Amino acid sequence: MSINSANAKAIEQELEWFQKLIMLRGKITFEQSLPEEEIRNLKLPAFKNFDSPYASLIKKHSMSMEERLVLILALIPHVKPSLLDLLHMKNALYDIPFTEFGGIRYDKHKGYLPTGETAIFLLAGNHLEKRFELLRLFSKDHFFQKEGILFLEKSSMNEPLLNGLLSISHEYLSLFTAGVLYKPDFSPDFPAKRIHTTQEWDDLVVSDEMLLRLEEIKDYVFYGKNLKNDYQFGRKIKPGFKVLFTGPPGTGKTLTASLLGKYCKMDVYRVDLSMVVSKYIGETEKNLSRVFDMAESKNWILFFDEADALFGKRSNTSDSHDRYANQEVSFLLQRMEDFDGLVILCSNFKKNIDEAFFRRFQLVLDFEIPDAHLRHILWEKSKTAEFEYDKDVDLEYLAEQHEISAASIINVLHYSILKCLGKNDRTIRLKDIQAGLKMEKIKEGKSIV
Repeated sequence: MSINSANAKAIEQELEWFQKLIMLRGKITFEQSLPEEEIRNLKLPAFKNFDSPYASLIKKHSMSMEERLVLILALIPHVKPSLLDLLHMKNALYDIPFTEFGGIRYDKHKGYLPTGETAIFLLAGNHLEKRFELLRLFSKDHFFQKEGILFLEKSSMNEPLLNGLLSISHEYLSLFTAGVLYKPDFSPDFPAKRIHTTQEWDDLVVSDEMLLRLEEIKDYVFYGKNLKNDYQFGRKIKPGFKVLFTGPPGTGKTLTASLLGKYCKMDVYRVDLSMVVSKYIGETEKNLSRVFDMAESKNWILFFDEADALFGKRSNTSDSHDRYANQEVSFLLQRMEDFDGLVILCSNFKKNIDEAFFRRFQLVLDFEIPDAHLRHILWEKSKTAEFEYDKDVDLEYLAEQHEISAASIINVLHYSILKCLGKNDRTIRLKDIQAGLKMEKIKEGKSIV
């Protein structure tokens, strides 16, 4: 049986159970023909032998009847919205929808969208003590929020908590309906882009000291949360691991972040802070909140590029814009410190970062232009077996004479190999390398002899 078929079978049984429950609630609360206990006596579908993402999630958390109702209620608008049509009825006495049903109705979408109030009414009816007890289902400590399964959307600070729209996350909606986890990508509502690389660790040419420091990051990924949660020493340390990468463009900062994700089997999401920072007051915090809110329950590496856009040297606070800029920095620092995962900030210029921020990082790694020895290795390793250097090409001389980054060496070889292909040849010529070097130097504003 396919994942979609298994999911559909489990969800269909859960929908049948829900339909019986909603009819029971009407008889108990409005007709008063049945006692409240009948809700708990309603037999839940048994998923013991079911192998589907939906059933597996229920079994993983040993979900109670109340938790299963909230889960299926959040899913119903996406799989069978007609089940909630019954809740469109009006209170005949006042000619308005029943307040206790909760729910949101939009002009274009004619279906009934459940809120927290809808779930509480179906589970507790008019029983106030039970209502108070069920509020735990929407607390930050509940696995619904901790694991990013579902949540209540709040549109206004003045609205009651339970008036929030009951929303299932994109990840779990995709898992239950398509059989795969949804992975967000860059959009106006999500200012982060998932990055990856086809390269391997062997392709990263850096100093032995740098490799040693990178092992510290791997150690955190594999053992950090275990230390924090399972050992007394964990009480002395803050959640997560914060790293600062500094160094000129092309020295491997983004590649290193991508390789860490690949090696540790984690998604890496890159946020360009220079694009996120907004001239409109409060917009920067809102943009960053979306990223952190989605990342909190995910096994992601957050990679913030152009960090000096927020963490540059501070000047005296002279006007409201300076004050709000400081608020933006404070907001990002607070969210970083609360984030229980790996955060990497990246800057091309270490001297532009305010020194007061360095203590916030467990590790600061300086990526430098490779020395002659590393450049020689790069010239050797960057060429693949399909091509060969002409006998006139002296790699040791090139490495000694041209102080360029790893990215620049790749660019030069890219140019030279395209010239090879244009000649239907596989030999990299010295004149093409020299032309490529000249273009790289011109880009950097340098001259070449």
